[in-house]
Amino acid sequence: MQALHDMDVSTSQAITTICPFCGVGCGMTLQVQQSGAGTRLSGIAPQLNHPISRGQLCAKGWSTPFAIDAADRIKTPLRRTPGGFQPISWAEALKSIGESIRTILEEDGPQALGVISSARATNEDNYAAQKFARAVLRTNNVDHCARICHSPTVAGLKQTLGSGAMTNSASDIEQTDLIVVFGADPTENHSILGGHILRAREQGTRLIVVDPRKTRLARIADLHLQLRPGSNIALVNALLAEIFANNWQADQFLDARCEGLDALRKSVARTDADAGAEVTGVAPELVRSAAREYSQAKKAMILYGMGVTQYVSGTNNVIALSNLALACGQIGRPGTGVNPLRGQNNVQGACDMGCLPNVYPGYQAVAEEEIRNKFARAWQVSVAEHAGLTSLGMTLATLEDKFRGLILFGEDPVVTDPDQTRERRALDKLDLLVVAELTMTETAKQADFVLPAASFAEKDGTFTNCERRVQRVRKALPPPGEARADWQWLGDIARELGSDALDWESAEEIFDELAALTPIYSGMTYAGLDREHGLQWPCNKEAPQGTAILHSDRFPIGRARLIPVHHVEIDEPADDEFPLVLTTNRLHFHYGCGSMSRKSPLLERETPDGILFINSFDAHNLSLSQHSPVKVSSRRGFIETRAIISDEVPAGLVTMPYHFREAPSNRLTNNAMDPVTKMPELKACAVRVEPLPADAQPRTMDEILADEAREVAGD
Repeated sequence: MQALHDMDVSTSQAITTICPFCGVGCGMTLQVQQSGAGTRLSGIAPQLNHPISRGQLCAKGWSTPFAIDAADRIKTPLRRTPGGFQPISWAEALKSIGESIRTILEEDGPQALGVISSARATNEDNYAAQKFARAVLRTNNVDHCARICHSPTVAGLKQTLGSGAMTNSASDIEQTDLIVVFGADPTENHSILGGHILRAREQGTRLIVVDPRKTRLARIADLHLQLRPGSNIALVNALLAEIFANNWQADQFLDARCEGLDALRKSVARTDADAGAEVTGVAPELVRSAAREYSQAKKAMILYGMGVTQYVSGTNNVIALSNLALACGQIGRPGTGVNPLRGQNNVQGACDMGCLPNVYPGYQAVAEEEIRNKFARAWQVSVAEHAGLTSLGMTLATLEDKFRGLILFGEDPVVTDPDQTRERRALDKLDLLVVAELTMTETAKQADFVLPAASFAEKDGTFTNCERRVQRVRKALPPPGEARADWQWLGDIARELGSDALDWESAEEIFDELAALTPIYSGMTYAGLDREHGLQWPCNKEAPQGTAILHSDRFPIGRARLIPVHHVEIDEPADDEFPLVLTTNRLHFHYGCGSMSRKSPLLERETPDGILFINSFDAHNLSLSQHSPVKVSSRRGFIETRAIISDEVPAGLVTMPYHFREAPSNRLTNNAMDPVTKMPELKACAVRVEPLPADAQPRTMDEILADEAREVAGD
C-alpha cells in the first residue's frame, strides 16, 4: 500500500512565462503538475507584479491550455501520399527534404527557395530561420506575417524617425492627457491595453477615435472621426492644415529637431477641414476640434493598428501620422509618440530578428556592403547581395514558375493572406512545401511534409512585445511525441545539407549570438532579462537598462523628416456590380487564423461561426434579418455566412473577421499592394451581398470547394 501511495504522489511547479497571443506581452504563470503519469499543465495564473498586465489576463490568455493541448497535436513528421498523410521518422523526413532542396538548388539556384517564419515563434526560432535562409540556402527570400500587418510601420517610421517601432511604453497610456486611437480597437485584440485606455478615460484623459466603424471606444470617445475607408492621409493632412493655419504647431521643436517643414506646409495648405470633408466624410467642425485638441494637449499619444497599414497607401499613412506627431512636438516625451499596436505575440521580435527580405537582425540593411560583410564574417559564409522576395512575392514567383520550394512554420497563409484562391493555387504548384505546426492548419493540409513543432510552453526563448520589451519564455512541459523547437529542426535540415551554421546547444546560445550581431539588443543577456520583467530596446552600452521612450534627445537619422504625402483612392471602390465595401476586423474572443483560440470551447461558444456585420439600412434593402444566411462575393470568389445587423458599421460598409476557415474573408480580399512594402489592401475591397433562402445552412469553404470540384468533374 505504501508503494502505491508513493506512486500517486505528485508535485506542482509554477513557471513564469509570457502569453502567446497578442503583442501586449502579458506575464503569466504556468502551473505544472508532475506525477508518475507524466507532466501536465494544470492551470494558468497572471503575474501579479507584471508591469503591463498587472495581475490580469484577457479571455484568450486564460484559455492558453486549450491552445497547446496535446490531444490533437502533430507528434511525428508526416509525409503526403496519395492516400493521405503518413507518419515517418525524423531521419526519413530530413533525408527527403534535403534531397528536394539540393535538387532545386542545383537546377534553379537559391532564388527558387525561401522561408516564411512565424510571429508566434520565439526570437531564437526567428533568428534561426533567417540565418538558415541566408547562411544555408544563401538567399534573402525570408519573410513573415508582418508583411500583412505592420511592414508599412517599419518602412514609414524608418524614413521619418529612423526607427520603425512603438516610440513609447504601455505605462504611458495612463500618463497622457489625450489618446488618439487611429484605425484600431484595442478592446478587441489588445484587451489589456484596452483596459488601460478605459482606466485613463475614467481618470479624465481625453479620447479621440478615428475609425470607419463605431467601435466600443468610439462610443465613449470625446470625438469620433468616422472617416471613409482609405481616407487616412486626407484626414491627417486636413488636421495639419488647420494646425498650421492657426499657428498651433510646435515651432521650437520643429526648429530644433526636424526638417522639411516648408514643403509639408505647402503640401497641406489647400487641404483644410472643408476640403478634406469631401474625401473623408468627416464634418469640418470635428476636424477643427480634433486639430485643436491634439496640438494643444500637453501630452498626446497616437495608438494605431491595421486600419492604417493595410492599404495600398499603407506606408504613406504611417508617414502622415508621423508628420502629425512631429508638427505638434508630440514625441520623445512620456505620454506622447507614434505607437503601432502589434497583433501577434512576437511580430515585433520577428521583425527585429531580420525575418524580412531587405534587412538583417536589428534592421541592418542588406543593401549595405559593410553590413553584408559583417554577417558573412560572423557566419563564415558568403551571403546574397540583393534583397529577397516578400511572402507575396514568393507566391507570384511560384505562379510564374520562378520559385519552387518553401519552408514555413507557425503561419497559415491559406486563411490569412489575400485572395485565397490564388494562394492555394501557388502552394499546390510548389515542388516542395514543408510546414511545421502544432496542429493541422489549412496550409499544412497542402504540405508535402508536416513537421511537429514545440509550443511556447515546451521551449526556452524570448518574445518581444509591441513596446520593444524583450521577455523570457521558459520551458514548462516536454514537447509531445517527437515535436522539436523550430531552431532545432531547422538545424537538423541545415546539417542534412552539410552546414553547421545552426549548431547550437541551447536557446540561450542563440540569443547570445543574435545580441552580439544586433546593436539594439547588444546589452541583453538571459540573466539581465531575468532580473527585470524584460528590457526594452535599444539596450546597449549607452542604455544598459534599456529604453522606455525613443527619441527623447535625438533621432537615429539626426533630424526627423517631415515628408509630404497625398491621398490615394482605394484600389477597388464600390460600383454597380459590387455595391458595398468590405473591410476586416478582429473579435475579442479569437486570434489570428483561429488555430489557437478556436481550440477553446469557452472562446468558440462566444462566436462559433464566421459572420458578416452589416448596417440596418443595407440589411433592409436586401431583406435581411438578424442571422440571415448570405452569400458574399468579390471579384476573387465568394463565401457563405450569416449576417449580423449592427450600427457599428455605416451604410455602404460591411465587415468580416478573418479568424474563421469556414468563411474566410481572405477568399474575398484584394491583393493590390502598397508599392513600398507590398502590403496588400486587406482593409478595402468591393463586394456584393445576396440573401440565401431563409432556411439555408451556409456552406463552409470546404463544402464550397468540394461542390466546385464535383461541378468541374461533371463537366
